[in-house]
Amino acid sequence: MLIRVQGVIIRSMEYGEGGKIVTLLTESQGKTGVLIRGASKPRSRYGSLALPFTYGEFVYYKGSGLGTLSSGEIIRPHRKLRENIELAAYASYAAELTDRALQDEEAGSRIFGQLLACFGALEDGKDPQVTTHVYELKILQATGYAPVLDRCVSCGRTDGLDALAPALGGAVCQACRPDGRLVLRLGDKAMKLMRLLAAVDLRRLGEVNVGPETKAAVRRGVRALVDEHLPHRLKSRAFLESLEALGGLPVPDKPPAPEHGADGRTEGRPRFPGS
Repeated sequence: MLIRVQGVIIRSMEYGEGGKIVTLLTESQGKTGVLIRGASKPRSRYGSLALPFTYGEFVYYKGSGLGTLSSGEIIRPHRKLRENIELAAYASYAAELTDRALQDEEAGSRIFGQLLACFGALEDGKDPQVTTHVYELKILQATGYAPVLDRCVSCGRTDGLDALAPALGGAVCQACRPDGRLVLRLGDKAMKLMRLLAAVDLRRLGEVNVGPETKAAVRRGVRALVDEHLPHRLKSRAFLESLEALGGLPVPDKPPAPEHGADGRTEGRPRFPGS
């Protein structure tokens, strides 16, 4: 069967002599694996199409197993996400989280649109930490672990919500803070921001000015929720957190070693976790 889809590459791995197997997140087919023959060879017509984060149209033959690419076209290459090591770290984490957290049937059109918007926001210069936290919350929602942030998860009160209980799945008031279980006292500002980020559509994300203390508290809260409900060990997460601890890294003055693209031209591509 011949299938035509628009998709974003969330994983790419070498296969055989010059081929690549890519995992696509698509709008209509969920997650699907496609073999792109010859993609690693110099001057391959589909070299750039097989790179991580590429958004394109893919036409492939699908039998009982892996699909095989027939033709394809790049819609948005997201090249900047591969050339900037900091953006590559955030994009790699979003891609690997998507691949590991979602089953094929959970990867529908909504999360496809959110990942595409996440990559676009990163490339367009939006705050990468805020953008990524919004996407982490979208993944929690897609997997059925949407946190309760607008009321106390225990008693339903809507005031005094300055703490988060990840194991309980949301905010807790002062009266309901559980004994002997992890409670993060994030503060009123951070909890309000988390409520805002959980509700916003990444396709409509504007500029968010956040102080460093509030941003750090939000990061603690969101990552604790992810760790509690999606306990996957991600290589990209470890790399990202080491980068965040350093306060980010500048774009290198010299481009990384080139890789041949679909049209014979070269494209810079640093190596990063999850590729």
